[in-house]
Amino acid sequence: MASRRDFLSQKAPENYVAGLGRGATGFTTRSDLGPARDGPSTEQIQEALAKRAAQLGAAPPTAYGAVDKKKPEQDEEDDERFQDPENEVGLFAYGQYDQADDEADRIYQAVDEKIERRRKRPREAREKEELEEYNRKNPKISEEFAALKRNLATVSDEDWANLPEPGDLTGKNRRSKQNLRQRFYPVPDTVLAGARDSTEFQTSVQDDGGQASADNKDGTMTNFADIGAARDKVLKARLDRAAQMDAGTGSASTIDPKGYLTSLAQTELTSLAADVGDINRVRVLLESVCKTNPKHAPGWIAIARLEELAGKIVSARKVIAQGCEQCPKSEDVWLENIRLNDNHNAKIIAANAIKHNDRSTRLWIEAMKLETDTRAKKRVLRQALDHIPQSVLIWKEAVNLEEDPEDAKLLLAKATEIIPLSVELWLALARLESPENAQAVLNKARKAVPTSYEVWIAAARLQEQIGNANKVNIMNRAIKALVKEGAMLKREEWIAEAEKCEEEGAVLTCGAIIRETLGWSLDEDDDRKEIFKDDAKASIARGRYETARAIYAYALRIFPTSKSLWFAAADLERNYGTKEALWQVLEKAVEACPQSEVLWLQLAREKWAAGEVDDARRVLGKAFNQNPNNEEIWLAAVKLEADAKQVDQARELLATARQEAPTERVWYKSAAYERQLGNTDVALDLVLQGLTSAVVDKKETRFPRSAKLWMMKGQIYEDKGMMPQAREAYSQGTRACPKSVPLWLLAARLEEKAGVTIKARSVLDRARLQNPKNPELWVESVRVELQAKPPNIQQAKILMSKALQECPKSGLLWTENIWKLQPRTQRKPLSLEAIKNVDNDPSLFVTVARIFWSERKLDKAMNWFEKAIVLDSDLGDTWAWYLKFLMQHGTDEKREDVISKCVTSEPKHGEVWQRVRKDPKNAYLSTKEVLLEVMNQLEAKEVIS
Repeated sequence: MASRRDFLSQKAPENYVAGLGRGATGFTTRSDLGPARDGPSTEQIQEALAKRAAQLGAAPPTAYGAVDKKKPEQDEEDDERFQDPENEVGLFAYGQYDQADDEADRIYQAVDEKIERRRKRPREAREKEELEEYNRKNPKISEEFAALKRNLATVSDEDWANLPEPGDLTGKNRRSKQNLRQRFYPVPDTVLAGARDSTEFQTSVQDDGGQASADNKDGTMTNFADIGAARDKVLKARLDRAAQMDAGTGSASTIDPKGYLTSLAQTELTSLAADVGDINRVRVLLESVCKTNPKHAPGWIAIARLEELAGKIVSARKVIAQGCEQCPKSEDVWLENIRLNDNHNAKIIAANAIKHNDRSTRLWIEAMKLETDTRAKKRVLRQALDHIPQSVLIWKEAVNLEEDPEDAKLLLAKATEIIPLSVELWLALARLESPENAQAVLNKARKAVPTSYEVWIAAARLQEQIGNANKVNIMNRAIKALVKEGAMLKREEWIAEAEKCEEEGAVLTCGAIIRETLGWSLDEDDDRKEIFKDDAKASIARGRYETARAIYAYALRIFPTSKSLWFAAADLERNYGTKEALWQVLEKAVEACPQSEVLWLQLAREKWAAGEVDDARRVLGKAFNQNPNNEEIWLAAVKLEADAKQVDQARELLATARQEAPTERVWYKSAAYERQLGNTDVALDLVLQGLTSAVVDKKETRFPRSAKLWMMKGQIYEDKGMMPQAREAYSQGTRACPKSVPLWLLAARLEEKAGVTIKARSVLDRARLQNPKNPELWVESVRVELQAKPPNIQQAKILMSKALQECPKSGLLWTENIWKLQPRTQRKPLSLEAIKNVDNDPSLFVTVARIFWSERKLDKAMNWFEKAIVLDSDLGDTWAWYLKFLMQHGTDEKREDVISKCVTSEPKHGEVWQRVRKDPKNAYLSTKEVLLEVMNQLEAKEVIS
């Protein structure tokens, strides 16, 4: 009985695939014996997987698409879940989309658009901030060098001409490698001797000691000196020959006759040869294109222009003529042919072109331009209109050739009959007609083109021209008609049209457009006020002030009580309007906002500045009626009378104000006015009354904690020479107002003036304890040490070091450190460090400017002075330093410009500026006079001569 084969030796079953249960598939290679057989089909795999899963009692795997027959409901649910909503089945398969569904969709769409508009501005603002932050952190190279580029504007033509030529850096490495390869290396003497002796027989042999004989067969020794001399002769001959070859170039320093830099003529020839080679290669390519596709017009044009570039105009004409034969319907080929030929031949070519393209507007226009006689041009255009009566361009050219307006009208009338949809022709005809006939023309145009907004604008401008703009509101009808036709423009486009009308002088039409269209598509939920402000600012930036006025007028009709809009409108008139227009705006503003004392004060100030003192008084009287017991109005009235030198009226007003509006500022101004007049006793009495507590109607009407009153009390005692009383006043004031830094400074300066430096230090130490991290107190402490007798420089440096540790961002401290405690050589590096630590401090910018001034770098100094003024125009000391600089290095025009800008800015702060401005002796000085006085009072040791 034969033994049974083991399992591995048995024959595999039919269609057996090893690892089928693990997901494997069968395949056959070329190395297999016998014919290849296909693997199991997909159905067989699914069946085998399902059978094996049934044996194991598990769900079949889904890798090969095996279906679990036990859960058909789940498959159906999955199919419904992933059902395409556009291919509805079941109950929704026969649904109908009716009018109600359409209305619902439009409502939802309108809601979505409204929500999108509401979210648009915050989103755009956020995106703008993010973009600015990103650009600030990642500046472009152009932005980094923007300041340097601006300095190029000051470079003169002579400086530009004297700029050195830049080196050829692109070929530097290539030339260095080429020179390295061409470098001369002298031949060693041993090589020369070996070449000489290579053909000789050597009779000497080497002995056992290994020493070779240097003798030749004749017994002589090698003469290396002769070999060197021969080499020198050869080298000299080569140098002489090279010098003769370079004699034409004017230089004998170059010994490489083959180099491309040896001769300029050789370089030009090489470049020309390269260009010729490029042209030949391109010519071959373009000829191939034309042969491959002879009906391709751009190929013929390109090869013709290539021949023209190569200077072969005859070949170019021949090529383009072939192109016209191959592409007779191409306008571009004919136009190129006309361009390449002279006038006579061009006319013939144009005639042939029109024969093949009689409806080409461009060819007719070109043929007309070739004619020199006006009659011939008209004849060509008449023929063109016979072939192309619908061409607006040809009609326009024909009208332009007419010298008689009546003939032009006839042509335009015929053109509008043939082309009734051309708005341009209708408007041209209306411009030529009289106002009455123009109205009829525009009515016909409106009926012919009901979607044209240009016709409506032209009608509005016509009404403005004849003086009926205020009677007939054309733009109102225009908006209704355009909305009905669905041709309404966007807000931005209407604003652009209004600006265009303003540019052309139609101011009333501009206002009508803004009035009827500015609020289009804006809801009450939108931030309309800010949108209107942005629109007005954009128009002002473009120089369209009438449009901005119209925008503000429309916005104020919607928001009549908006103070910000009234301020913006007043600023527009103040900067770009007339004095009367500004008064009119402010008068309307106070009528709309009678409780705004700022608007009343602006109107009174403008009247006073124009010399209308009585009108200013009447304005303040009305302001009193609308705002009783208002501190600002009382003080404005007092200032008005004081400036007019009406002392009694000013005193009476101040007395009434102390009764009606007893505020701290009223008491202070009352005492300051008496001190200004020289009545120190009366001023002191008012100060003492103000510092005394008093209760009237259960309200405290006096001000024992008023720092300004305490300061004035001490200053009055100082003026009288009563130092103990002044010291006591400052002492009481610092106890009552410990947070008042100016009061502490006055107390310390009093002690310093009295020569008691120790007491001044003590006062400043107590002040710093009450007011930590205050740079003004630290600077005063440093100055006390510097002004001591003798100056204590070391202690001043110690204090400055502590101050910078406590207030590292103070430009005042850095300025004091740079100018008072550092040598001249250390000022510039220290100013660089200060700028890195302090961001945008005007006093530090002035310091840098003065450093450049001392180094006679005047352009940089002026640049830094202007930066400081732009950063903070309210700092009077900056204006004074800049004017002092211009007094030495500026022109009269520049000085006048700085003075006028300072007067416009009206600065109120600055260490020296405040000292001069608040001095009672300078009460009646104007801003210009104060500026000159501050400039003169700048410390002499800081003035740069």
